[in-house]
Amino acid sequence: MNTGPSWLTTAPTAQESVTATDFLHSLPAAGDISDARFRKGVKQVSTLGPASASPEMIEKLFLAGTDVFRMNLSHGAEDKLEASRIVRSIEAKYDHPIGILADLQGPKHRVGMFPESAPKVFLERGDKYRFDLDVDAPGDGRRVSLPHPEVLEALNVGDAILLDDGKLRVEVEAKGPGFVDTVVQNDAWLSSRKGFNLPDTVVPCSAMTPKDIEDLEFLMEGFQGVTVDWIALSFVQRPEDMLELKRRINGRSNAKLLAKLEKPQAVEPAMLRALVDVCDGIMVARGDLGVECAPEDVPIVQKEIIEECRRQGKPVIVATQMLESMIDSPAPTRAECSDVATAIFDGCDAIMLSGESAAGKYPEESVAMQRRLVERVETAPRHKALVKEHAIGGFRPELDDDSDLDALALAASSLASSLDAKALLVFTTTGSAAQRMARLKPGVPILAVTPSPDVARALTLSAYVYPALLDPAVVATERSSTFYKMLEAGLALAHKKHLVNDPRDRIVATAGLPFNTPGCANAIRVIEAGGLDCWGGQCFYDS
Repeated sequence: MNTGPSWLTTAPTAQESVTATDFLHSLPAAGDISDARFRKGVKQVSTLGPASASPEMIEKLFLAGTDVFRMNLSHGAEDKLEASRIVRSIEAKYDHPIGILADLQGPKHRVGMFPESAPKVFLERGDKYRFDLDVDAPGDGRRVSLPHPEVLEALNVGDAILLDDGKLRVEVEAKGPGFVDTVVQNDAWLSSRKGFNLPDTVVPCSAMTPKDIEDLEFLMEGFQGVTVDWIALSFVQRPEDMLELKRRINGRSNAKLLAKLEKPQAVEPAMLRALVDVCDGIMVARGDLGVECAPEDVPIVQKEIIEECRRQGKPVIVATQMLESMIDSPAPTRAECSDVATAIFDGCDAIMLSGESAAGKYPEESVAMQRRLVERVETAPRHKALVKEHAIGGFRPELDDDSDLDALALAASSLASSLDAKALLVFTTTGSAAQRMARLKPGVPILAVTPSPDVARALTLSAYVYPALLDPAVVATERSSTFYKMLEAGLALAHKKHLVNDPRDRIVATAGLPFNTPGCANAIRVIEAGGLDCWGGQCFYDS
């Protein structure tokens, strides 16, 4: 006799109506995670640092809304191992996949040192100033070392150099063996180890420095037992930079690769398409991008990057200065709130905190504020209208090698919109089916059920996708019963996460039969929360 779904404490008799009260009493406990944790679409990335390295604070940031924790390797790699272990312990405690993003520094160029007796110099517009390779000579009012011979070689007369995040601008007037002479364009201070950017210059060198290679090896070897789900590379200029990173990993990790776009050359239309194509994800790194590009261009570039990522079905993070004032203040500025909202309206997958969560006075409040902004924007009528347009085909993906997945995703998303479904249930082995669904912005949670922990954690960066692990043992060896068992297991997970709260709530499920066939997408089924043998609040069981 079929006793019905396992989450019902007492199986109703044939033709017996399951009331909403009975249904709610039968739900499993949701744990300590707020129901709202499964309602937002756009994901949150939080950078860990001195202000947020303790187990207590990392747990608070997770409960406040963090989906992915970023480890900034610019400030050391070894100390990030313990933080990653804490993240994994929290993941186990709440039985909820959490992503870890390791961020390689890339070729961040800096000037040399000034003496302690005169740690900075004031340069006036029109001054002549030299940059050279003499690292042993302290800087002064006439020169300072620039310990990057490849940069000095690449610079040409007329090229601009921006120092200290653009506070000081100089232009190359002349060059010779091991030096360039410049003319200062504005009054500003210059001190030791200030970074410099090259908006007019392509430096023909690898985006991976010796430090990055060392840090990558530590990720591969020193992080044994703690998996990293995403590896980001900074200052990417061309697809070859990401291909080099992939070659160096050489199959030793299942981590997805993410390119941080900070160079004007990287966001030219043809180069942008090529970079998105070779990556698994993109970060709009607006800090250095905003230094090297004209400020008025950054909002436009942000939209272009997001659109290209959606076109190719790759997750995209918008980062830098999102709630910058909350480093020192418990509340953001109104302009920052508008900035976060714009990124959400643009269609990003995730928004990121840097110094706010890593070194600020209010890390938990910053994450909570971001989450409030996400929830508010996603309930706004304008956003709902945009989502509905996308869900019913307003965004038409170009059909490519994933045409079956795209067609199925579009049909399921449209069906969910028509039926006012509470969730989309996607069975996936590689994560591709869930990502193709996510780029349509369906406006409802995408419960991505997978047997792979690596896939589940990687999907934490995709908007609307909430991954869940399925025990491979659930899949029966007899194919005739597999689909039913998988649907039953998926429905149980939807209950556990409180994605449904009434027996009549509908879920649109998609799968590929036979299961575990990568790229296979051929099945859609509409089910009700009351059970696989229920419809319209009535449950019927074979006796």
